[in-house]
Amino acid sequence: MRAVIQRVREASVTVEGRVVSEIGGGLLVLLGIAETDTLEDIDWLVPKIGNLRIFEDASGVMNCPLTDTGGDLIVVSQFTLLAQTKKGNRPSYIRAARPETAVPLYEAFVRQMEAFLGKKVGTGIFGADMKVALLNDGPVTIWIDTKNRE
Repeated sequence: MRAVIQRVREASVTVEGRVVSEIGGGLLVLLGIAETDTLEDIDWLVPKIGNLRIFEDASGVMNCPLTDTGGDLIVVSQFTLLAQTKKGNRPSYIRAARPETAVPLYEAFVRQMEAFLGKKVGTGIFGADMKVALLNDGPVTIWIDTKNRE
């Protein structure tokens, strides 16, 4: 799994002119699911994201996780994070999971994030043409790949 985590002041997801998710301060996570991903990737990634100390403490130092701030989370499925660009100029998405694999993993990721945070997590609509709006805070943007656990 590949995740792009963005600390936001606000974020929303709109599908066909209707806002389907909206948050104030918190995190927007763009999640790419590979054909080789499993529940083990979710088990590792959920606490990694939930415990990222990227929010400022009282001294203005990035030292607090989302759980300390009371902030919210939106997770948006984004298969293009698995793009391969080695050959030519047209990205290949061959590594991205097909819907029959990706949808259950995406839903499991959202459920585990909700359990970890103890609250509802906003989502996009899998496979839909989504308009994602955000006001990045910092900016703070972090990229994590479960196959390269650094």
